[in-house]
Amino acid sequence: MRYEIDSTGVTGLDEVLLGGLPRNQMYFVQGDPGAGKTTLSFQFLLEGVRRGEKSMYVTLAASRSDLERVAHSHGWDLDGLVIEEQLRDARANIEKETTFYHPGEVELGRTVQAVLDAIAREAPARVVIDSLAEIRLLSESALRYRKQLLVIKEFVREQNVTAVVIDDRSLAARDSEIQGLAEGVIVLERETPVYGAPRRRLEVVKLRGVNYHGGYHDFTINEGGLQVFPRLIAAEHEGRRVTGSISSGVPEIDELTGGGFDRGSGAIIMGPAGVGKSALATQFAATAARAGDHVAMFLFDETRSTFLSRSASLGFGVQELIESERLYVQQIDPAEMSAGEFSWVIRRSIEKYNTTVLVIDSLNGFVNAMPEVRFLTVHLHELLTYLSHKGVMTLLVLAQHGVLGAITSSIDVSYLADSAILLRYYETQGELRRAISVLKKRSSGHENTIRDFRLTSAGIRIGDPLRAFQGVLSGAPAGGGDLSVAAPKESV
Repeated sequence: MRYEIDSTGVTGLDEVLLGGLPRNQMYFVQGDPGAGKTTLSFQFLLEGVRRGEKSMYVTLAASRSDLERVAHSHGWDLDGLVIEEQLRDARANIEKETTFYHPGEVELGRTVQAVLDAIAREAPARVVIDSLAEIRLLSESALRYRKQLLVIKEFVREQNVTAVVIDDRSLAARDSEIQGLAEGVIVLERETPVYGAPRRRLEVVKLRGVNYHGGYHDFTINEGGLQVFPRLIAAEHEGRRVTGSISSGVPEIDELTGGGFDRGSGAIIMGPAGVGKSALATQFAATAARAGDHVAMFLFDETRSTFLSRSASLGFGVQELIESERLYVQQIDPAEMSAGEFSWVIRRSIEKYNTTVLVIDSLNGFVNAMPEVRFLTVHLHELLTYLSHKGVMTLLVLAQHGVLGAITSSIDVSYLADSAILLRYYETQGELRRAISVLKKRSSGHENTIRDFRLTSAGIRIGDPLRAFQGVLSGAPAGGGDLSVAAPKESV
């Protein structure tokens, strides 16, 4: 059976619903106070107005001025929207009949009938009823409440109306069987972490007769309304065959990596703080940008200004690459951005700007954006698979704990990457130096040596293999030999 679909008007939600809501049915939008129920409902109605459909908001609790304040905060014009204020009518009835007590059953029937009469009179294509809490309280029993919902459901179907009914989740938890009356249920959640902005997510609990993306999807509420970030499902994105590799621009590093990193692969750069991980990632990024790739760098651990000044001191020349729009650099605040939103930012970069090289610096900051760390590897696996399908070479930076001796990491994701570079400090002749080695490369062979690694004002310099030493990666090598850095060579 083919359904006609109504767009929700919420960015990203139609993608979750695989098109929108089937027309002429009743849907519940449930959530805690402040979760975004009213905002979503307004967007649904205003999308109808935009499409030339008559749309109506029936409020049982809020006043028109309350709704106008919500609309004003988002910059919306409600002139094309019909607002039926049942709260005002209820107050008028109370003032007229102060000497007579009406039982809940009488008030319930009067309230529901007033809603149905308003819908029949205006004949809208879309309607929002706000909210079920008032009908629930007047019903006094689950049976009477269920019967009234059945009446509303059959009425909107007969009137060819797509109805969104708002419900308070804290109250709905006590009568979850009522969800079975609706053709679809969307639940909005709002969580406040110990530190940082509130995190919001939604779940489509049911959508009868049609497919949709299940699970949780992050969303935000900003001026203009809700924006949903559909959960990334790598298998739904077609892969493309890519060939070639990404060079570092430093011949010795390309020798170490067996010719650079393959397009469509993922690589991880690991090491302690200050050893040069970000500098090495920037070296790859700048070289790729100069070669014609569009490169995106997402910074979790340093500000954009710090990144620019550090890169300038190493001679990478990233400012001109940014100005020429070959390199895009964005600072990410993990306290303000969820993992779902970050995945969406990456998708937008790839699909809109055709990004072919991507750098995440660092995974440690990315962990802080994850609400539950135990899902980090699953999320990363899905993200890296998606990037591989799109032919993007991904560089991940991972900071490890310690300086010399035992080096540890709070997360272990190295097995997810196709290639891995290890940077280490080591002590010799009264100096603290750096070393570089390649641990693995799945697609081809690579050099197994350990080389001296230096950061200079002219960029990265790599020395000859440290063959005269033993235990360089332990931090305190034994032996002796020449530690001079190889003469700079022309970039490839």
